[in-house]
Amino acid sequence: MYDTTTPQLRAALAAATEDLLVYDLPGIADRHDALVGELPGAAVRFAMKACPVDEVLSCLAGRGAGFDAASPMEIRQALATGTPADRIHYGNTIKSDRQIAEAHRLGIRDFATDSVEDVRAIAEFAPGSRVFCRLATDGGGALWGLSHKFGCSPADALRVMETARAAGLTPAGLSVHVGSQQMTAEAWSAACDRMADVLDALRRRGIALDHINLGGGLPALGYRDRLGTPLEPPLDKIFAVIREGMQRLRAVAGTPLDFVIEPGRHLVADHGAVRAHVSRLTARRQADGERRYWLYLSCGKFNGLYEMDALQYTLVFPEYRGDDFVPAVVAGPTCDSDDAYSHEGSPVQVPRTAASGDPVWILSSGAYATSYTTRGFNGFGPLPHALIRDDRAPLPAAVPGGSR
Repeated sequence: MYDTTTPQLRAALAAATEDLLVYDLPGIADRHDALVGELPGAAVRFAMKACPVDEVLSCLAGRGAGFDAASPMEIRQALATGTPADRIHYGNTIKSDRQIAEAHRLGIRDFATDSVEDVRAIAEFAPGSRVFCRLATDGGGALWGLSHKFGCSPADALRVMETARAAGLTPAGLSVHVGSQQMTAEAWSAACDRMADVLDALRRRGIALDHINLGGGLPALGYRDRLGTPLEPPLDKIFAVIREGMQRLRAVAGTPLDFVIEPGRHLVADHGAVRAHVSRLTARRQADGERRYWLYLSCGKFNGLYEMDALQYTLVFPEYRGDDFVPAVVAGPTCDSDDAYSHEGSPVQVPRTAASGDPVWILSSGAYATSYTTRGFNGFGPLPHALIRDDRAPLPAAVPGGSR
């Protein structure tokens, strides 16, 4: 399993005396720069939903990244980093007339779409804009497939882009999303094949696109699946397949073709971690007569660990040095039965002596920890966050939960 934590991140977690979420900004910057090196010629548009923390956004903007925004509120937050509007696109295919008009007023001129109805609304409320059409994928190989709500068929894509041209918009590009935490290179190859077919069909209809949006889906490295098995994505192969796909698409286009990619969790998941604590370790018999251990943490599904339905986060018990562990179901603090994981998977090995108040580090939890958290379900509020800004400052003062 990949060890994704830097010494600075571990030092910050060790220094914390209260629960909080720590973001390693130099680590995020390094991951961004490594991605740019792997995919030369592809502009990064960070998927803001993965980590809408102002300081993280400013860090990425400082590295040259733009933003994939899904609402006018996200657009305003992206603009506040100083990023110009032409490096921000409205990547959500679902938007109301009012939202389209507001985005246009804010200077956005690039809109994702996947339906004729949406194109007509963009033409009315954001006249003269550019659109890129999202093609549907099956999501196979990903932890979260994203296969039904978004995207259209190749045949519909032709209709969408021809409608855009007739309505005075610029049919500018195609996009895909192969599913979040995509674990196979084959998904990227199939997506590029599909885009190549549509690109060629559009070219024969006199529509020459200027860019391809490769979407999100690039995996984080520090996850475990629901059974506790480390997830080890073939990242080198994925990058090689994407580079090959870019070459193939350029050849099909026959004209200059730019590329955009929308990483989210790939940039931030492994460079964020939660310092939580043990609420209680219990042992009790279930209705079926089985005796089971339960480890209740101060942080769970509703205040930072929303994705526990599909994965196990790696737990570190920094004050424990022994080898006496017990298999436990890990659960959060709320009075909700969904606030737990490993119901059906493998129990997590936890120290038998774990006591209330003991610190627990929850690694690779930097993606979606702030955006999915509730305002205070059962009175458990969002975690404050702290920032590692450089190697000399392991733990600045915490910032209240959510973005400032």
